[in-house]
Amino acid sequence: MFNLENTDPVLGSIGIIFTLLIIATIIVGIMRFKDNSDSFKELSDRVKSWWFMIVIFSVAIMTSPIISVVFFSILSFLAFKEYVSIIPLRQADRPVLFWAYLTIPIQFVFVGTGAYGLFIVFIPVWVFFLLPFRTLIAGNTDGFLKSVATISWGLMITVFAISHTAMLMHFPTTETHLAGGVGLIMFLAILNQGNDVAQYVWGKLFGKNPILPKVSPKKTWEGLIGGLVTTVFGAVLLAPILTPFDLSFSLLAGILIGAAGFIGDVTFSALKRDLKIKDAGSFIPGHGGILDRIDSLALTAPLFFHMTRYFYY
Repeated sequence: MFNLENTDPVLGSIGIIFTLLIIATIIVGIMRFKDNSDSFKELSDRVKSWWFMIVIFSVAIMTSPIISVVFFSILSFLAFKEYVSIIPLRQADRPVLFWAYLTIPIQFVFVGTGAYGLFIVFIPVWVFFLLPFRTLIAGNTDGFLKSVATISWGLMITVFAISHTAMLMHFPTTETHLAGGVGLIMFLAILNQGNDVAQYVWGKLFGKNPILPKVSPKKTWEGLIGGLVTTVFGAVLLAPILTPFDLSFSLLAGILIGAAGFIGDVTFSALKRDLKIKDAGSFIPGHGGILDRIDSLALTAPLFFHMTRYFYY
């Protein structure tokens, strides 16, 4: 479990992140001073939002395991609430949402207590079968399959998947891995968000060949490859500080996070195109909604958690 006596590697990583944010803030401020157009305003909003998100995230994981679990449970609640607000549901589905929301505190109680057996089966087994039963009690079978699939998928990506990030807190500290579970969360979060930024930057600079033009026209092979290389390089640099990984596993983790992040991103792009919306919300200025920020994490978190648990714990 997380111990404040072993936070030096994590504190150092957070210090680097804040240093990069300060540099980015100065650069964007100079750019806005020279050209106060809407494009630079959006960039400025993005940087301000990064400050807010990183401060909240840092406080959440550096204080206590309980606060960390509460933080991720609130994140899941906001993400599911946003998801429900953009998907079409029947009137008969509204009472079912109460039970869907109730799964969030239950799932995170399992996370907080480290009850891995219950954590891993509650939503994909028990909720998967019991929630449809509650849906059919209303007696309206028109659109039943679509409603069940829609709500179940939403719980999987916004609650079950995200809860894997918080569950990393239970990986212990060792003599060779002082950062413990907090270090693993930092490693995942930095690479996951860094991969998004790297793919965006490489795509903007060199992108010419789209990968899935009908789903996400701005996603290019150049952006994907550049992002993967950057993420793998970052994994190799961060692993000795934040994880117990050796070089080969660090390379594998970088490839996994980079590739899975891309798949998660384009999957959410397909969802938004189907719903005819640009962003899932406007909760985070310059970034869209909560779903727009956790799209890649929804896939990378479970994969990273189970890969780490299988090979290292």
